[in-house]
Amino acid sequence: RHISSMQSPGKSLKEALVCAQSEGRLTVGVYESAKIMTDDPDSVSFCVLATDEEFECDIALQIHFTLIQSFCFDNDISIVRVSDMQRLAELVGGKTQQLEDAHCVLITSPADGSWEDPSLEKLHLFCEESRRLNDWVPEISLPER
Repeated sequence: RHISSMQSPGKSLKEALVCAQSEGRLTVGVYESAKIMTDDPDSVSFCVLATDEEFECDIALQIHFTLIQSFCFDNDISIVRVSDMQRLAELVGGKTQQLEDAHCVLITSPADGSWEDPSLEKLHLFCEESRRLNDWVPEISLPER
């Protein structure tokens, strides 16, 4: 089954974020995310890294990204990159959220682990496919409104 037959990963990502947001399973911010990864790595289901031109040269941020990525690889957590940070910030924080916090967004699993979000499932599949093609942190474009 080819990737293109699935709905766009961007659409899945948007749905997964909105769903996690409504259930309080979203962690926004590099430091907040790092803390959860340290305290409760098993709860992390999905990781989104966001960057844009402005932050390409931010060395501290790149180091955080590298650490977060290797953490995700070690713990078998699906991870994607988003280049439209503004759009991500809108989705996860509305207009009020500080933009610089939206560099890293984590989706954690429901506490009881009972329910699996179908759009998250699609994202995991997309990441698996990408890894098979040696694209370890695939980039996803979020759909416009």
